[in-house]
Amino acid sequence: MPASSDLREPVELASGLAVTRWSSARDSSSPRRPWLVVAVTVVVAAVMVAPVVVVIGQSWAASGEASRLLLRPRTAELLANTLLLVALTVPITVCVGCGAAWLVERTSLPGRGVWRTFLLAPLAIPAFVSSYAWTSVLPSVQGLGGAVFITALAYYPFVFLPAAALLRALDQGHLDAARSLGVSGLAAVFRVVVPQLRPAIAGGALLVGLHLLAEFGVLEMMRYPTFTTAILQQFAVGFSNAAGSLLAAVLMLLCLGLLAAEVPLRGRARIARMGSGARQQPVVHRLGGWTPAAIGALTVLVGLSVVVPVALVLRWLVRAINSGMVTVAPLVAATGSTVGLALLAGLLATLAALPAAWLLHRYPSRLATVLERVTYVASALPGVVVGLALVTLAVQWARPIYQTAGLAVLAYTVLFLPRATVAWRSGLAAAPTELIEASRSLGVSGLGTFVRVVLPLVLPSALTGFVLVFLATVTELTATLLLAPTGTETLATAFWSASDQLDYVASAPYAAAMIALSAPLTILLRRQILEQR
Repeated sequence: MPASSDLREPVELASGLAVTRWSSARDSSSPRRPWLVVAVTVVVAAVMVAPVVVVIGQSWAASGEASRLLLRPRTAELLANTLLLVALTVPITVCVGCGAAWLVERTSLPGRGVWRTFLLAPLAIPAFVSSYAWTSVLPSVQGLGGAVFITALAYYPFVFLPAAALLRALDQGHLDAARSLGVSGLAAVFRVVVPQLRPAIAGGALLVGLHLLAEFGVLEMMRYPTFTTAILQQFAVGFSNAAGSLLAAVLMLLCLGLLAAEVPLRGRARIARMGSGARQQPVVHRLGGWTPAAIGALTVLVGLSVVVPVALVLRWLVRAINSGMVTVAPLVAATGSTVGLALLAGLLATLAALPAAWLLHRYPSRLATVLERVTYVASALPGVVVGLALVTLAVQWARPIYQTAGLAVLAYTVLFLPRATVAWRSGLAAAPTELIEASRSLGVSGLGTFVRVVLPLVLPSALTGFVLVFLATVTELTATLLLAPTGTETLATAFWSASDQLDYVASAPYAAAMIALSAPLTILLRRQILEQR
């Protein structure tokens, strides 16, 4: 029997598209880059990076104070806290998300359809609502431990969703081919399955990392200082002062580090295949005596991330109703404002993310990679930093949109565009390139090919991106506090106003409304898993 390293090429050949690499032959035969798409991508990238340019400009203006402000022990402490939070939480979410996805999609776990819904349910509960619920009953949940605990429970679905979708779509024939060539079961998983999961895992981990860099509500409630909480404090003391801008610039460098790390982690494996009917259904691994343990583990996970926060919110809501503190008119007005802003932001972000994702998928190049990457940078900034930057730009260059809903929607798009981009990328990666080439060879235009061939295949992913942006907008806090038109209040801002005063009863109706508004949308996310057949 040859060494396992000698089996790599036969395994890849025998398993068809398991790990097909982009080749120079394919690149040389690629159609010419559509310059209209490039132009639109450049415009989107320019708009997305505009707040970053403003922050850099403000930081440069304060460069004379940089050494004094950045070399303080406090800055080192904030940097250590931020890096430690990311270093602990991201691996936990990857392990929890991938483990849950494997149990649901590849084992004999009873009630897999129900578990899919429950494991996505944390997306319907804002992270700061979970922290509000936990601290209301367990004030000792504080510091680094509390921050990791809450954020890991809130963000693991970002890994579970794409991992479960790809696990459901993988061809069992790939594993069977590897096993037939003498590769052991565990080795076959790492050689065939893991490379195909890398785009989903890397994309999910990137989203988690970006959220942690920009997180404010949870960390403020947990009393865990990071760059984000310090930036908010600086801007509260001195409106867009030098210290806040310099800290924001450091946060951008951390974001660039995450983006750079995600590229090699994602890999270049191809996961698209031709002919869905040829795919062999995955073999279900029998849990046997491990079934109770698997059910118990998922029950604990769902209980901590969903049941406990929802139960505590309902507890405070009942008290609010019994005490007559629920005022319908403000609640309805806040809900209407929230829905309107979230719909506009979801549509704009989904459309804005498409050109870069399409360019990177169809015409991969350094230009496409750079244009797609720069759209992520601003999303690592706290909402208040993006909001202040957009206020600066609006006052100087577009005063008519200042204090309008349009500026708030633009801020949401800048902050949450990566959610839509990752969703588009996942869908496009599973769309066979051969179908596109066949359509173009028959004389169908590029736009016609996209509408008739690509769009039906990637529509579930596009819907996923829209839902993710919608959910994020519903729960966005800091940018909304700054940019919402005068007299406009959303569910998040109304909740924060009450919870900031530790008034759990008054904040409960708004927390419950956010959960009720978000819960049905998580069911739509199940389609991203179920569509992968």
